[in-house]
Amino acid sequence: MMVVSRRPPSALRSFLASEAAGGILLMVAAALAMVVANSPLASAYHHWLHEPLGPVLSEKLGPMTFHLWINDGLMAVFFLLVGLEIKRELVDGELSSWADRRLPFLAAASGMIVPAAIYLFFVAGNPGLASGWAIPAATDIAFAIGVLALLGRRAPTSLKLFLTTVAIVDDMGAVAIIAFVYTADLNLLALASSAAILAVMYALNRSKVMTLWAYLPAGVALWYFVLLSGIHATIAGVLVALMIPVIKTPGAPESANSPLHVLEHRISPWVAFLIVPIFGFANAGVSVAGLGLQNLVAPLPLGIAAGLFLGKQIGIFGAVWLSTRIGVADRPRGATWLQVYAVAMLCGIGFTMSLFIGPLAFPGNEALIEEAKIGVLTGSLASAVLGYAILRIAPVYRLRRPHPPLPSDDQQPST
Repeated sequence: MMVVSRRPPSALRSFLASEAAGGILLMVAAALAMVVANSPLASAYHHWLHEPLGPVLSEKLGPMTFHLWINDGLMAVFFLLVGLEIKRELVDGELSSWADRRLPFLAAASGMIVPAAIYLFFVAGNPGLASGWAIPAATDIAFAIGVLALLGRRAPTSLKLFLTTVAIVDDMGAVAIIAFVYTADLNLLALASSAAILAVMYALNRSKVMTLWAYLPAGVALWYFVLLSGIHATIAGVLVALMIPVIKTPGAPESANSPLHVLEHRISPWVAFLIVPIFGFANAGVSVAGLGLQNLVAPLPLGIAAGLFLGKQIGIFGAVWLSTRIGVADRPRGATWLQVYAVAMLCGIGFTMSLFIGPLAFPGNEALIEEAKIGVLTGSLASAVLGYAILRIAPVYRLRRPHPPLPSDDQQPST
């Protein structure tokens, strides 16, 4: 009997499925965090997050806590997945050609610049708040795809792919911002050690070493030295991903022996169903006790909420419309303009990345970090609800099919 080797399913299809379910789970985790933070368990919740556990990995950070292990440790695995997605799409996926990259790159760039500009407009005159400009520039792909999943077939596949590619390019920008903007004083010895480890991994890649276990221990060491260097430790996840070999199979199912695809399949469920929900639970707990209108319209939360809700839809939809008008790119196939507008609005869900950038923008200032969370939650919720509502009522695009020709006099129907 002939044995047929089974290829793994498409990484992109698996990614969309896991992100959709993971996004719904993230919504539940965030809601649970809000409930706990506004209940008699609030004190225990915050104590659990910030209880010192040790060891001291960095003198700057002090003893490791649950919150640090989540944000600097588990989220490094999240960024590893982000890096794998980016490399996969650029090398052998939806962004593998310049023609395919054009629209997502333009939309993502505009979708980061416009929210940042709107944020800076709202916080003008408050120089201490200017460092938060990147908070509304990020898109939460899991949350946004989770909302799309609730719509079933009312959201065409082309929109899901468009949202995914825009969010992946958006992630590239967010990673660059974290690495170059929110970096403290550098430890040059740790930085040199990180570069040496990265060089070893690059040499393994160039030597076509395809065993994942040759890369993963080096990846853990890289994470440690990046943590010590002053660059945020999660950047190590992206750097490791870029060193993982990939076997290109253009126009065909992915190779079962491709290390990048194998690793992506293995960690994607853990990230979607464990790491991101844990992060959401640990970071979305905001107390609304005594919260009034004056808190919502303060410059920081208002700037973030406006950047996410207004900036994303203006920036992304404007870029798609202009690109189509001048012939640079085409509108996503099978989608109406109203549906494209609604998806641009869904990109205003900045949840995971925005919550992650908040403490980097205002290190040690708990009051501003809490205000930033309020802005992120408000802007993300408004974007999610209105984007979902528009997609729910938007007419579905239907391709016109030509009518069959009528039979001529000498062409009688057969019986």
